[in-house]
Amino acid sequence: MSQWPRQSPLDVALRAVCPRCGRGRLFQGVLGIVERCSVCDLDLRGNDAGDGPAVFVILGLGAIMMMLVFWVEFRFEPPWWLHVLLWVPITVGLAVWLLRLLKALLIAQQYTHRSTALDE
Repeated sequence: MSQWPRQSPLDVALRAVCPRCGRGRLFQGVLGIVERCSVCDLDLRGNDAGDGPAVFVILGLGAIMMMLVFWVEFRFEPPWWLHVLLWVPITVGLAVWLLRLLKALLIAQQYTHRSTALDE
């Protein structure tokens, strides 16, 4: 790890890049983690964010979205179909973005604080 400059976990998460080199892509598809970094060849198969990001997104985003839904309902009283057209794309888009961000952040933290020398 000494030959690679230390990457900021927040920067890694926002750019969705390799936690070691900061240049290779971290995701394959929408939420799948690549097996190896294409730039530095870091093995990313052992990195697992688990269910942590999903729990935070479900609880946090769910609470925020429901407050917004109730506010719009009681303030403007739109028809039900307008709620569907408005909230479904916003919720899905924010959920995917937050899942990617939190998953990348947890993987970056795992890489930074790992105590084994398996990845070097």
